[in-house]
Amino acid sequence: MLPQLVQNALNKQIFMEAQSSQAYLAMASWAEIQPGLDGVTNFFYQQSDEERVHMLKLIRYVNERGGFALVPALPQPVITFQSLKRVFEDFLRHEIAVSESINELVGLTLQERDFATHNFLQWYVSEQLEEEALARTLNDKLELVGDDKSGIYMFDKDILLFRGNTASEASNGRS
Repeated sequence: MLPQLVQNALNKQIFMEAQSSQAYLAMASWAEIQPGLDGVTNFFYQQSDEERVHMLKLIRYVNERGGFALVPALPQPVITFQSLKRVFEDFLRHEIAVSESINELVGLTLQERDFATHNFLQWYVSEQLEEEALARTLNDKLELVGDDKSGIYMFDKDILLFRGNTASEASNGRS
């Protein structure tokens, strides 16, 4: 049986994963109406889908452990951005917040001696390491590019290569 404190915390994480999916969907929609950002658009559509899968995995886990997973109501995400650089800065900040939330949840499972949930969450810990590394790498690349249009063009063409690699490969420059 799932301890009530852990169930509540997992439901908060479900909300965070749903919120991530919506935020990345909004980023994809914004990028889609910008000229020439097809790669960025597809990247954020994929990110949105991935976060939804993370949410569903949590929902199924809570319910399978005898808890009750809540499907969250979501606030409207930010839908406009000042620049491509700002989109990716928000992406990194969001991934850092998700990592912090996962880490708090892991700590709670140890405190509650819920070792099954602790074990389940290890996948999320690894996933967040990769997601943060990817977000940092993409921010670093955009910093190098600056406002150079040909650099942004190449960034947009290459971004989907990073989805196929692990973040560690991406951060080591192997794409």
